[in-house]
Amino acid sequence: MKMWKRNLIVCWFGMFVTGIGISQIAPVMPLYIKHLGVANNSAIAEYSGIAFGITYIISAIFSPIWGNAADRIGRKPMLLRASLGMSIVISIMGFAPNVYVLIALRMLQGTITGYSTACTTLIATQTDKKNAGYALGTLSTASIAGSLLGPTIGGFIEDTIGLEPVFYITGAMLFIAFIATALFVKENFVKEEKKVFTTKEIWNSVPEKNLTIGLSVTFFIISLALYTIEPIITVYVAQLNKSTAHVAIIAGLAFSASGFANIIAAPRLGKLSDKIGAHKVMLFSLIAAGVIYIPQAFVTNPWQLMGLRFLLGLTLGGLNPSVNTLIKKITPNSITGRIFGFTISAGYLGIFGGSVLGGQIAARFGISCIFFVTSGLLLLNALWVYFNVYKKLNAN
Repeated sequence: MKMWKRNLIVCWFGMFVTGIGISQIAPVMPLYIKHLGVANNSAIAEYSGIAFGITYIISAIFSPIWGNAADRIGRKPMLLRASLGMSIVISIMGFAPNVYVLIALRMLQGTITGYSTACTTLIATQTDKKNAGYALGTLSTASIAGSLLGPTIGGFIEDTIGLEPVFYITGAMLFIAFIATALFVKENFVKEEKKVFTTKEIWNSVPEKNLTIGLSVTFFIISLALYTIEPIITVYVAQLNKSTAHVAIIAGLAFSASGFANIIAAPRLGKLSDKIGAHKVMLFSLIAAGVIYIPQAFVTNPWQLMGLRFLLGLTLGGLNPSVNTLIKKITPNSITGRIFGFTISAGYLGIFGGSVLGGQIAARFGISCIFFVTSGLLLLNALWVYFNVYKKLNAN
């Protein structure tokens, strides 16, 4: 098996597990905080929001730092550091004596993340150009699928064997990712004689500054749009469901439908981008995603919502891989890790912002409004991409 294919398989598994590890705590967080001794419902909601969001904020800060380290000492050491560190920290969460220790551990989890940054950089720099779109497309399904399936998996584990095993099982899976990385990931890393250290020097080394900024903004909006539904999907399903039975399971299926579709679509759209250009796939996917969000506001039962979420996942499969492919093409290998670090930070901020935005808009204007707002953001972004990315690259 070719080295890039073996690395892709191992990195996919590690990013999938990492996505689960970060997101699986969402449905069990309020229950676990109550288990830790917080009785007041308002306090439970407040602590849950802090504990959930703090990981993404800290990850956004540290992702460029670990991207810088990956460029300086290699990507494999960063994979080993992140997978082993998260394995230990997430397992310890199951022993947290109170909510303050839990929040501190969630902060530590955000600090030691960087697995996704290192994986993306490794695959981008070690894969030949003709297979780059396919490889990055396949890799992108891992974190998205893990993040979308995580809440369902976490809820199922909690429902069947208890709260603490959620953390133990996730920690064990991350440790398996650490072992697999140590044994099977190979990297031809050549340390540069001269390294760029300051932010100013890094920025001066970027040949396509406006395009790089635009792609990071696009990644932010994609992540924001994907997660606007997370705070409200259970409530929305409860409104659509004629009975109160199995609301949590149906909501989990509706949320995860886009994850399954993404797994199907992303590798295929990645191959298509290798043939016709990632900028074309990205523009089409943005428009399609923006349109598909609108009818979700008018569904009358959960199964219609589930079908539309599946179609949405097919379009999202052409977004993250396209952004990553374009960044790889316009960025020198010596600073690829740093640039991917900034881009992934934008994604983390989008996840946090989307979760907050969706809940706030739904509370003030109604759940249907969030679909219109998200659609508008995606279509505006598509318009910007057309003038600033599509036309520029299509002319070359």
